[in-house]
Amino acid sequence: MSELVIVESPAKAKTIQKYLGTGFEVVASMGHVRDLPKSKLSVDIEHDFQPTYIEMKGKEDVIKELKKRASKSSRVWLATDPDREGEAISWHLAQLLGLDIEQNNRVEFNEITKTGVQTGMSHPHKIDLDLVDAQQARRILDRIVGYQLSPFLWRKIRRGLSAGRVQSVAVRLVVDRENEIRAFKPREYWTIDAKMTAKSSRKVFSAHLAEIGGKKAELASGEEADAILRNLEGAEFTVKSVKKRVTSRQPAPPFITSTLQQEASRRMGFQARRTMKAAQELYEGVEVPELGAVGLITYMRTDSLRISDEAKAAAAEYIRGSYGKQYLPASPRNFKTKKGAQDAHEAIRPTMPGLTPDRVKDSLTTDQYKLYKLIWERFIASQMANCQLDTVSADIEAGDCIFRASGYSVKFDGFTRLYVEAKDGAQNDEENKELPPLNAGDPLKIKSIGGNQHFTQPPSRYTEASLIKALEENGIGRPSTYAATVGTILSRMYVERDGKQLRPTSLGEVTTTLMKDHFKQIVDVKFTAEMESDLDGVEQGKTDWVESLRKFYNGFEKTLSEAEKAMDGKRMRVPDEETDEVCEVCGKPMVIKIGRFGKFLACSGFPECRNTKKIVTPTKGFCPLCGKKIILKKSKKGRSFYGCEGYPECTFMTWNTPVEDRCPKCKNTLFKKGGRAGKLVCEKPDCGYERPL
Repeated sequence: MSELVIVESPAKAKTIQKYLGTGFEVVASMGHVRDLPKSKLSVDIEHDFQPTYIEMKGKEDVIKELKKRASKSSRVWLATDPDREGEAISWHLAQLLGLDIEQNNRVEFNEITKTGVQTGMSHPHKIDLDLVDAQQARRILDRIVGYQLSPFLWRKIRRGLSAGRVQSVAVRLVVDRENEIRAFKPREYWTIDAKMTAKSSRKVFSAHLAEIGGKKAELASGEEADAILRNLEGAEFTVKSVKKRVTSRQPAPPFITSTLQQEASRRMGFQARRTMKAAQELYEGVEVPELGAVGLITYMRTDSLRISDEAKAAAAEYIRGSYGKQYLPASPRNFKTKKGAQDAHEAIRPTMPGLTPDRVKDSLTTDQYKLYKLIWERFIASQMANCQLDTVSADIEAGDCIFRASGYSVKFDGFTRLYVEAKDGAQNDEENKELPPLNAGDPLKIKSIGGNQHFTQPPSRYTEASLIKALEENGIGRPSTYAATVGTILSRMYVERDGKQLRPTSLGEVTTTLMKDHFKQIVDVKFTAEMESDLDGVEQGKTDWVESLRKFYNGFEKTLSEAEKAMDGKRMRVPDEETDEVCEVCGKPMVIKIGRFGKFLACSGFPECRNTKKIVTPTKGFCPLCGKKIILKKSKKGRSFYGCEGYPECTFMTWNTPVEDRCPKCKNTLFKKGGRAGKLVCEKPDCGYERPL
């Protein structure tokens, strides 16, 4: 009889089967097999929050097949993902298949490679019931909040709304940021900037006014700036002092789940779900010539920065061979994992550091390749030597004013030869310019000098990347929940995308106002973070899961009761968004409303006039097939695409963005394909014209 190994996905099963060979049968459970039924709460609050689980609908055939194979196997191994969720799935499988939970039948694979699978199979252990309790407590907690708070929102705002322990805090962060932006009052300030040259060089460099009379230069108006400029007329500019030093820049650590999602968003515009889908595929295994099915990265749900000695050695070997020993640090680099992080897995890294992205490119989809390249470069760079910079800062005297110029040159590129971390927002390139040779006492010649008006800027709206960063920094949610949380608040129409930015909808703002007025703890950042810590305590065996739930529920039940009394007979109205469109039925203005399936146009004369229609966003492009206008549309998963307004008669669609430029060959609309290094293409059949951006 063969031994049965149960994993979660068919792709993972295929890869592991290759390494285990004959004597083993690897099958997939296709994810969870049991859950709380959707039709009712299914948590017995009066009896220690005991849950009632049922076999998931649609999984009947899978469960039947698993039971059949298990009964014919000499032993059953549970090899689901190595995290809370995976541990819970293994526990549910054990319950369904009648396995002994005291038996060492749980195995974990941090990477799906021959070594990773052999290591996992040689170190079996019991199902970790603390992990199971932590997942179960989280599931029950979210069920209680969702199933008892959501009906309240239905009665007080609109039917079909949902509330969630983590999602409600995420929406609050977005709403609070929007309120900060609205309340922001810009403050005027001025700077004085000069361009000058030294006698020894024709190179023009910039300097800014830093001090006046020994105090920091702070100019609040154009009048103040003009007064300073008048005093500087005819002044001699002389180098007062020059400071030179060598500074080092360290590479960024290898990825954890949140930083991977943030960097993929910044660099490639990937949404968190898209990032995690590609990462899951890379972890589970892809077919690579000469290697067969192999997992290319370690487990992608982690908040640990730990790296194995073997991986460090493999990275060092690659760096030494490809760049030279001068690109290796004096000793292998270690990174400190933040306090409170789970250290069950390594950081996200390539399973075979010597396997470069170019070697596997033909075996991967576009998303898989982009993500593997990002993970590989970040990891290899993290094990490279520091970048060494020659920095120069010069103070320049003119009367009682001090101007300051600074810059640097790269002495040794180190890790930057391969990878530099992307940053949010615009970068100040002025500081990055190399200065000409300067010495104390050198006279300088002014090429131009003038005052520049500025205004303080409000805080930026969250992007998906910065929201995930905020959730992580505040201890809200865990690596496995970030993508789902962002996806939920978007799909529920509490938040919408405006380019890359996230802005709250009127529905999100009204819901958050109600929650802040009546359920302060649910949307309180600190309280939610403390709940996460309690759940971590359950996982570590320090906290009883029933006590943790009881502590939360006693306060929640009282708050819900008080809110019901305070809002008895009251409802909150979601304001409509006004438009310039006129109802073709009655002539009244059309407004934008939010329904279960998103935004739509409706007559402001409702209920007398019930005219509604879809919101159409036109573009400046025209269909290459029929010549009608191209409009912006949304897929069922929320992705933007472009299609002909003549649908369904004309079925033209594209993911590429139409632009104003016309094709020089056929005069049709051109489309932008790819990112910054993309191209303009003509999508008329048989034309084929394209050019770089």
